[in-house]
Amino acid sequence: MLKQVDKHSGIPAYIQIINMIKSEIILGKFTPGDQLPPVRELKEIFQVNINTVLKALEKLKIEGIISSEQGIGYFINKDIKINDDTIEEIKKVVKKLKKLNIDIQTIFIIFEEVWKNEKG
Repeated sequence: MLKQVDKHSGIPAYIQIINMIKSEIILGKFTPGDQLPPVRELKEIFQVNINTVLKALEKLKIEGIISSEQGIGYFINKDIKINDDTIEEIKKVVKKLKKLNIDIQTIFIIFEEVWKNEKG
């Protein structure tokens, strides 16, 4: 669900917007061909400056997740599918991390560093 960004989370607002839109795609609430709400409506939903919304949308365009049509709006380009086995693996890891009382911000930092350094 698209909602107001958390201005106290320490995560830049445009990244929160990107993550919310990606989450809606993963959950199947947005599918290829769907039109996003107008930019001014997104500004109101997220409670941010219009430039923040545009920055998030531009990043999503660069990733190929959305496209835009001049004067019409932004559209979902592709699905983000995650297979069930991957979801189950993530759930197992999350359970272990919760048992160890590791907070989510620390997990993000560790995950990002491992991601950068891991050859794939």
